[in-house]
Amino acid sequence: MFAQARMRLSIVIVNYNVRHFLEQCLRSVYKALGDIPAEVFVVDNNSVDGSNQMVEELFPQVKLIANTDNVGFSSANNQAIRESQGEHVLLLNPDTVVPENAFEEILNFMDQHPEAGALGVHMIDGQGRFLPESKRGLPTPEVALYKMLGLNKIFPKSEKFGKYHLGYLDEHQTHEVDVLSGAFMLLRKEALDKVGLLDETFFMYGEDIDLSYRMTLGGYRNYYFSGITIIHYKGESTKKRSANYVKIFYKAMIIFAEKHYKGRYQKWFTGLINFAIYLRAGAAMLMNFARTYWSAALEAVLIFLTMLALKSYWEEHIKFIREYPPEMLYIHLPYYTLSWVFSIHILGGYKQLFKFNRLIQGILLGTAVIFMILGLLPDELHYSRGIILFGTLLVMAVLIAWRTLYHFLKYKTLDFSLRDTTRSILVGSPSKWKWVSDVLADSGKSYQKIGFVSDEGQGNEDWLGNRNQLKEIVRVFQVNEVIFSAEGMDSQEIMQWMNEIGPTVNYYIIPDNTGFVIGSHSKNANGLYFGQHIELNLSRKEYRSRKRAFDIITSIVLLILFPIFFWLAPKSYFKDCLQVLGGSRTWLGYSGNSTELPALKPGIMHTDYDMLQANAIHQKQLDALYAKNYNLSQDFAAVLKYLF
Repeated sequence: MFAQARMRLSIVIVNYNVRHFLEQCLRSVYKALGDIPAEVFVVDNNSVDGSNQMVEELFPQVKLIANTDNVGFSSANNQAIRESQGEHVLLLNPDTVVPENAFEEILNFMDQHPEAGALGVHMIDGQGRFLPESKRGLPTPEVALYKMLGLNKIFPKSEKFGKYHLGYLDEHQTHEVDVLSGAFMLLRKEALDKVGLLDETFFMYGEDIDLSYRMTLGGYRNYYFSGITIIHYKGESTKKRSANYVKIFYKAMIIFAEKHYKGRYQKWFTGLINFAIYLRAGAAMLMNFARTYWSAALEAVLIFLTMLALKSYWEEHIKFIREYPPEMLYIHLPYYTLSWVFSIHILGGYKQLFKFNRLIQGILLGTAVIFMILGLLPDELHYSRGIILFGTLLVMAVLIAWRTLYHFLKYKTLDFSLRDTTRSILVGSPSKWKWVSDVLADSGKSYQKIGFVSDEGQGNEDWLGNRNQLKEIVRVFQVNEVIFSAEGMDSQEIMQWMNEIGPTVNYYIIPDNTGFVIGSHSKNANGLYFGQHIELNLSRKEYRSRKRAFDIITSIVLLILFPIFFWLAPKSYFKDCLQVLGGSRTWLGYSGNSTELPALKPGIMHTDYDMLQANAIHQKQLDALYAKNYNLSQDFAAVLKYLF
């Protein structure tokens, strides 16, 4: 009998609702494994996006551990590590892509360096930019203080201030370091047996710092290996700008300090971290608010000032009075302003500033809300309706004028069609170009499809040149989006092109044998994916917020109008309004049950409300169309159907 080959590598991937990233990751993993004796674990933390079904159907050789709860990153990794048989264990994030030579290179390095307990690699984000968390220093109080003050970013190459990310160490050279990233951390199994598994006190963040430190305490060395590069789409965090991230991350630092630092040193560090939590969380909230609502805040000021000027004109030239009562200034103008701004917001007028139809619709809806509120006020607060009607036109003109000016200053043109056009090319075969063209056309976005780059297909009118001309093609055609087809092109070559072209271009990848395109434009942004079957409006936060706002406003209006509609509406009218207002139901929901679509609350009405009979297939199609093409008119039509 032949002796069984020793298990060289156990790969552990913890997944949570990133099905398409996980699929691409697994494809790259198996391509890179080759003949290396290895096992692959996927530990799923109760995903609801069909990740488990995908793994079972496409990768039956994977050892799937399907948790019924989200047990956290550390606990999930430990579940697989305890079952692993490999000489080395690789902790790998699902939003990564590894090159074909990755595992051979890192295992060779570990064989040549028996003192190595852990190894990390050169990581880049979805735009080809180096991720500094690939190598880090130990977060001592001094290092943490410099990071909190931002001195590590101001002086990244300084040996004093740049210790957190070790910016003074060349990213293209291999170094011994203190801390490695859990996104790609190769661990010697015998070292793990000695120092222990991941500390499950850390639910998320900090566990890699703790394990790296324990490796050095155990007499092992941690190496940053520059010999290979991987793509890590989401970078260190998907939500670095959120107050919640700041709290979780720095709380992990407190756990680390309480575990490894003693006495006054620990108290000083803990106090410093607590101070940083409130400081950074407050700054994050302010920055997020300013970034999200700056245009709404600015337009609120413009609307108020416009109506204030109109009030003065109306008093002097229309009403011939000295001035309106003070309530006009303190009650009426503020609720005029808020009604218009809020109505523009729920109709998406601040998400797409230069779609004037949404702006106009929002202003008209706001005017209707103003008259509705006016009708509820006592008679002594009823002033001129003419100022509202004329103000509607004036506000409309002012906001269109300022948005036009802003467009001109930002884009140096008054041609609104030249605003956000994406000039996209494919690096791949002619047949793949045809597929990509259909996907882009169906995406609903502003795409200018340039053509494809390939060593075949010279006779095709969309052919731009050979692959070795890619950099020049990007420059000549002013391309701002490159889509790589992984068919016939390995991951290492894709990464080399990303590095050579640079981060001024957005990159996407079409994994082998898939129907989606995947990528990310920033280490601080969620990864993006789209395709003919997964581009859904209801997957986007702004549409879901718009739907919820519609539910709230409609429920309030219907409750106010209850005396009018009670005689013709359903018996459950009052109960339905309260349930929708409370958020336990929505006015229009799915007809069937689908785990592949964005989750919705149960509907008062369903997508098949206008059909006499619908089977399961029809219901599924209606639900998919609703999720893909969602707009407020569908919900409004359903509410009218409900009433009449």
